Amino acid sequence: MVIPAAGRGVRLGPGAPKALRALNGTPILVHAVRAMAASRAVSLVVVVAPADGAAEVKNLLDDHALPDRTDYVVVPGGDTRQESVHLGLKAVPDDITTVLVHDAARPLVPAEVVDTVIEAVRDGAVAVVPALPLADTVKEIEPAERPGDPERVVATPVRARLRAVQTPQGFDRDTLVNAHATVALAGEGATDDAGMVEKLGAPVVVVPGHEEAFKVTRPLDLVLAEAVLARRRANDGF
Repeated sequence: MVIPAAGRGVRLGPGAPKALRALNGTPILVHAVRAMAASRAVSLVVVVAPADGAAEVKNLLDDHALPDRTDYVVVPGGDTRQESVHLGLKAVPDDITTVLVHDAARPLVPAEVVDTVIEAVRDGAVAVVPALPLADTVKEIEPAERPGDPERVVATPVRARLRAVQTPQGFDRDTLVNAHATVALAGEGATDDAGMVEKLGAPVVVVPGHEEAFKVTRPLDLVLAEAVLARRRANDGF
């Protein structure tokens, strides 16, 4: 399991990196690590921290209880998400053949989603993504030359064929390592590891995601996440 958490999270505003922002008094990253550790199939979590904050993240995780069956290590990340995942992969022991990559900003993924992804990889899929059908119609547009100007619609994809992809994404380890070694991406690098595997021509399959596996990127998402945690406490007693 690799969790890239080296980003700054500019959409949540200035301050601490997004993964270290508090959610119900606990850093988002800790919630994400606990969500992965809730699956009995996850034995190791590799957290990729900001290059100048690895010690802080290590101390943070040391201060929060995780299941005894789950080990974790913290490694410094790179300048892009792709580089950070690549560095995290290097810290995964050679005998682990199924690797998950999870967004630190998705702190509330239910364990059954993690288990479903792992099971699909173990059943033979080389790349697995959890995803949900779209509720909104999607338009493909021609970007405006200036921010704020009207943008021309060029196509309306068939919504029934579209899915909103979540994480954790699961991979045959050799396939993911090969993708990171051979697929060159410019700019910000890969935002979706399954997309790198697609570029190899390898098949990627979709399994059902969950509405609570949303990504916390804006202040409104924090409000929704707090509400989900409050509902869980009321229903489950934690």
